[in-house]
Amino acid sequence: MRQALPGLAAGSLAVIVGLGTAQTIAWASSYYLPAVLAAPIARDLDLAPTYVFAALSGALVLSGLLGPRVGHAIDRFGGRYLLAASNAVFAAGLLLLSWAHGAGLLVAAWMMLGLAMGMGLYEAAFATLTRIYGTGARKPITGITLIAGFASTVGWPLTMWLDAEYGWRAACQIWSVIHVCLALPLNLSLPRATPLDQAAPPVAGASPHSERQSESFAMGVLAYMFAAAGFVSSGVSAILPSMLVAFGATPAQALLAGTLVGPAQVGARLLEAGFLGRFHPLLSARLAMLMNPIGVVTLIAGGSFFAPVFAVLYGAGNGIITIARGTLPLALFGPVGFGKRVGMISLPSRLTGAAAPLVLGLMVEHFGRGALWICALASVSAFVALLLLHADPAPSTRLQTGGQNS
Repeated sequence: MRQALPGLAAGSLAVIVGLGTAQTIAWASSYYLPAVLAAPIARDLDLAPTYVFAALSGALVLSGLLGPRVGHAIDRFGGRYLLAASNAVFAAGLLLLSWAHGAGLLVAAWMMLGLAMGMGLYEAAFATLTRIYGTGARKPITGITLIAGFASTVGWPLTMWLDAEYGWRAACQIWSVIHVCLALPLNLSLPRATPLDQAAPPVAGASPHSERQSESFAMGVLAYMFAAAGFVSSGVSAILPSMLVAFGATPAQALLAGTLVGPAQVGARLLEAGFLGRFHPLLSARLAMLMNPIGVVTLIAGGSFFAPVFAVLYGAGNGIITIARGTLPLALFGPVGFGKRVGMISLPSRLTGAAAPLVLGLMVEHFGRGALWICALASVSAFVALLLLHADPAPSTRLQTGGQNS
């Protein structure tokens, strides 16, 4: 980590490792949970697995709706205690899920988990780091995504083992204990928020009205870009193996391609932490939005033999876009009001991400390869939208700070 993120002090590395570990636990025990437990939960409750995934979709929508309020709270007070509170809510939601014996309690548990996700996933973590490090938050944001990028790699095998040994109810209860005993203390150990300088000078030559208008336009562009990226990412992730088989890949080829997505995400984040970190994050985001279309063209032109190439490009694009969710708003608007902005920008992507698995599945069923072309066009449109933004709009309120470790 020290080599991947040069120039960080020991205190910053401790923050990255602690918060990255807490984020790994949060993602593994919520977003990635149904991939392993949907079948045993549905079988035990005598429901179709679709009910579990529908409950997850509802939780994602709720978490997105909470985003602006959570971000505003972090802007005002910092995120240490709010992230710690999210661990308590995660624990309560997982316990409630373990007690479910019907659809009603299942839905209630996932709504509680949706509340925790809105309080405790990446957007809240990014806002917390921005309140600690100000404009110096880019490397810490990249660092925690490097660690939490292994959430499925760690979470799926652990959840699968717990389910096989003790059952899905015990698996949920053990994840609940992990939140209270490990993630909560890690979040409480975060530094205090750095006071924001609300009296920063305005942009030279820009009136308040024109500045707000420009900011609104940039936020709209980012909201559209992340919504398009969220649709492609969530949709393709949910159906990747079956989609590749439908396009002529053997089950073995599809499995190999699927295993390459995670390493590709981490590799791309390492590239962002190193070489691409020298440039404005707009460059990284633009490159990321082109990777999926290039992968689609390669897959359709070259056939199933190129399924691993598609998976690598798709995963690399996802890895960089995850970081851009924090670094782009920080670079364009500065740290003041960062949390609320990120919450507003992320809301459309939560909605498209929740709907994408069902919508893209229907597209594949009715349009075949045309579904991939639609995904490619969505990514290209997001790339074009990013071309409308300038690399250095010189936001009116920036905090120049190297961080605080008190």
